[in-house]
Amino acid sequence: MIRLLREEDWHEIAGLEQRAYSASGLSEGEEVLRSRHSASPPTCFVLDHEGAFAGYLLALPYPVGRCPDLSRAEEDRAAGSNLHLHDLVIAERVRGRGLARRMQRHLSAAGRAAGYRTLSLVAVQGTERMWSALGYRARPGTPLPASYGRDAVYMAQELDVSDR
Repeated sequence: MIRLLREEDWHEIAGLEQRAYSASGLSEGEEVLRSRHSASPPTCFVLDHEGAFAGYLLALPYPVGRCPDLSRAEEDRAAGSNLHLHDLVIAERVRGRGLARRMQRHLSAAGRAAGYRTLSLVAVQGTERMWSALGYRARPGTPLPASYGRDAVYMAQELDVSDR
């Protein structure tokens, strides 16, 4: 089941995020993650699988070609037509079951329903191929904050808004 993120989820989210990103230096910490959620609570989700926390997704409006700096908390920003998928992490014990794809489809549907025209993300840790399989295309030359590292790739996809 995919549902909106709740206050009681933060312990699990912070732990999973730390395990996923600390070795690569990409971990933001709970305070910064909370600021991303505060920017757009209706586009931040938790995955419950077999009765337990199994992952999370944080997305927020951002202009195409721009993204959050991992080293800074989010500031208030105006809504736009692009929804930026900032983070999607599936718990280690349930990876490889198509749950990331399921979360991505949920975000696409929520984005279309809210009137967004595009989804964007920054592929890190060699995940560009996975995101390409989910419909994202690299946008070479898009400048990224140094906090993402040298191998990060900005990617985006159009949302089919004709389904609304």
